[in-house]
Amino acid sequence: MNKALLVSDAAYFRVDYEINPYMHTDVQPDHAAAVVEHLNIVVAHRAAGRHIEYLPSAPECPDMVFTANAALVRGDRAVLGAPPPERKAELPYFQDWLINHDFDVVEAPYPFSGQGDALACGDLLLAGHGQRTDRRMHQVLARALDYEVVPLQTVSPRWYDLDLAVAVVEPGRVLAYCPEALDQSSRRRLRGLGLDLIEVSVEEASRFALNLISDGATVTMTKGAPRLAAALRVRGLQVVELDTTELAKGGGGVRCTALTLDNPLPTRS
Repeated sequence: MNKALLVSDAAYFRVDYEINPYMHTDVQPDHAAAVVEHLNIVVAHRAAGRHIEYLPSAPECPDMVFTANAALVRGDRAVLGAPPPERKAELPYFQDWLINHDFDVVEAPYPFSGQGDALACGDLLLAGHGQRTDRRMHQVLARALDYEVVPLQTVSPRWYDLDLAVAVVEPGRVLAYCPEALDQSSRRRLRGLGLDLIEVSVEEASRFALNLISDGATVTMTKGAPRLAAALRVRGLQVVELDTTELAKGGGGVRCTALTLDNPLPTRS
């Protein structure tokens, strides 16, 4: 998992609207620095042995760099995202790419933040709701992609997508999460999975610490979360920490910039 990723670029990245608490139209990213940040993420993926597919961004799509919201992919099927209206222009580009690469594309009938609110963990799907994703999408995802869904509700727009509150470090073994970002029943649900849980502070989670990509050997993450980075290294993982200061002005980190294409097919009989 996370050895094959779809990325775009930051060529047209800017803040034209405010659809999460991190975006402010009067605080624009440094364009050149954002491009470098994104290139450094891609370089880190390749250094970790990950295969990168590339879709150029479009001028009218300032958030297209955040490809994770485009869909959720498993095997040769993809459930397309259904983002806020401000990002609807991205969908035809992603849909065409997926179809042209032989994916069976299912359109979302309800609001759905794509992989941002749907984290694969083996045969489990940690599925967010409460902010951008309608909970009715959970049944759609379970049926279309053959997942056992674990619903998790985030408690405020600060955690507008689940991938700001929870990270899959090693499927079936290790998760990291910010307890304060989830409601009480969701915390109980996570703790009942029997996995090794790394608790992350609100301070580090608010800096996109949990918006990371792990292939089970290497974790690529935003710098500025030393406690989480140390906890990952203690577990024998290689940790690569990168600057995402400019990308964060759009409300995204490392995880937001890549759509996983190799979520494994079901293992249960």
